[in-house]
Amino acid sequence: MAITISEKNIPELQQALQARETTSVELVTSYLERIYTYDQSGPVLNSIRQVNPDALRIAEYCDENRGKTEQSPLYGIPIVIKNNINTEEKMATTAGSVALKNNYAPEDAFLVKQLRAAGAIILATTNLTEFANFMAYDMPNGYSSLGGQVLNPYGPGHFDVGGSSAGTGSAIAANFAAAGIGTETSGSILSPASSNSLVGIKPTVGLISRTGIIPISHSQDTAGPMTRCVEDAAILLTAIAVKDPEDPAMENFPGNTSKDYTVHLHNQALHGARIGIDREAFSSLSEAEQQVMEQAIVDMTEQGAIIIDSINLAQPDLDMVVMKHEFKHDLNAYLANVSAGVSAHSLADIIQYNQAHKHIALLYNQALLSDSEAMSDDPNDPAYLKSREADIYYSREAGIDKVMNELALDAILSPNNFGAGLPAKAGYPSITVSAGYTPEGKPVGVTFTSYAYQEPTLIALGYSYEQATLHRKQPNLS
Repeated sequence: MAITISEKNIPELQQALQARETTSVELVTSYLERIYTYDQSGPVLNSIRQVNPDALRIAEYCDENRGKTEQSPLYGIPIVIKNNINTEEKMATTAGSVALKNNYAPEDAFLVKQLRAAGAIILATTNLTEFANFMAYDMPNGYSSLGGQVLNPYGPGHFDVGGSSAGTGSAIAANFAAAGIGTETSGSILSPASSNSLVGIKPTVGLISRTGIIPISHSQDTAGPMTRCVEDAAILLTAIAVKDPEDPAMENFPGNTSKDYTVHLHNQALHGARIGIDREAFSSLSEAEQQVMEQAIVDMTEQGAIIIDSINLAQPDLDMVVMKHEFKHDLNAYLANVSAGVSAHSLADIIQYNQAHKHIALLYNQALLSDSEAMSDDPNDPAYLKSREADIYYSREAGIDKVMNELALDAILSPNNFGAGLPAKAGYPSITVSAGYTPEGKPVGVTFTSYAYQEPTLIALGYSYEQATLHRKQPNLS
C-alpha cells in the first residue's frame, strides 16, 4: 500500500521502501498524481516542464533490484532537476527558451550521472526563469517564453516565487518530488528556497560539476540541493559532490571534503558559534519580514550563538562585466555542441531566433542577451580582467574574508537571498533555511554564508537552527 508522501523526507521514504511499506513505482505514481492535480490543474503552479516518460520503468527496475547490493539513501527516490541541466532521457534541456525547445542532450550532465549512480529517479525537469534570469533586466521571477509563469504554492499569483530555480522551488514546496536540484549564479537557489520555505544550499564554486549545464558565468555558476529539510539537502549534496576532471573549477576540489555531509547534522552547532548580522541586507525588508528576522536572531541567541550585530560589508557597486563576458563565451561553447535539431548554435543565433519569433519569445525583451553579445569574447580582454580582479578583491580580501577574519566569525547571517551578490562573486557557499512566515503567510528565509568549502559548518548551523525552530509548514493547495 502506498504511503502518504506529503512532507516525507528522504530517510523516511527510504525506510518505507526498505520495509516494503511502499515501492518506488508507488512513490512515482503518487508524485505524478500530485503534479496532475496541483501543477497542471487546481492552482496550476506550472512548476514542471516535462515529466520523464521513463520514470515508471526506472522505478520498476529499482523495485526489482532493491536490497541486492549496498544502496545509497537516494536509491529509488524520485527527484526533479532544473531544465537547464542536461539529461539523456526524452526531455529537452531548454533553459526556458523556445529557441532550445528541441535541445535533446546526447548524454547526462555530470551531476545527473552521479544522481543515477546513487539510484535516484529523475522524475521530471522544472521550469525556470528564462536563461536562468539572464535574458532581460525586468523579467519576472519564474517566467520563460517556453514554460510560462511558475507560481508560488504559498500564494499563487500573490507572492514572488523567486528565481531563477523557481520551478524546483515551487515543486519541492508543493511535494511534487522528494527533493530537487537548482542552479545558481547569484541568488538563483537561495531566492526560490527562501520564497518557498525550503532549504537551499548554494555550494562553493568548484564543489559541484557544471559539465552539461547551460551556463551563465564559469566564475560563479554552481548547482545545488533544494529540499524541505537540511538532512535531505546534506544527502543530495553528498551524492553530487564528486570531482569532475572536465570542469576546470574543480581543480582545487579538496581531498578532505566530507564524503558524507550528513555527519555534520549537529543539533547544538549554534552553541558558541559566532554569527555576524548583515544589517544592510535588512533594509529592503517589509516591517513584517524584519520582525521574522529579529525573532530568528533571538532564537539563535537562545541556542547559544554569539551574535555580532552588526557587521560592515558595504562595498563599491560591482559591475556585471564579468557575467556578461562569461555568458557570451560560455554559452557559445555550450551551443557549439548542441544537436542538429537545434537551429541556434551561438548567442547571436539565439538573439536572431527570438527576434524572428518575437510574438512568442520577447514578451520581456532580450536586453541582457544583446548586451552580452556586444562584449568581447576574448578571455584576456583587459576590461574583463579588470572587473574580475575587482570582483575577487572586493568580495573576498576586502569583503567576506576581512569581516570574518577580523571578527572571528563562523558565518554571516542575512535575510532571504539579499546576501547573495557578494558570496556569488567570491564563489563562497551559503545555506538558506525557513525562518517562518509573515502574518499574511509569506515565507521568509535566513541565509548563512561562510568561506570556500565550509559546507560542513553551514549544514551544521542550518540544521541546528532548523531543529530548534521547525518553522516549515506545508502550503495549503486546496
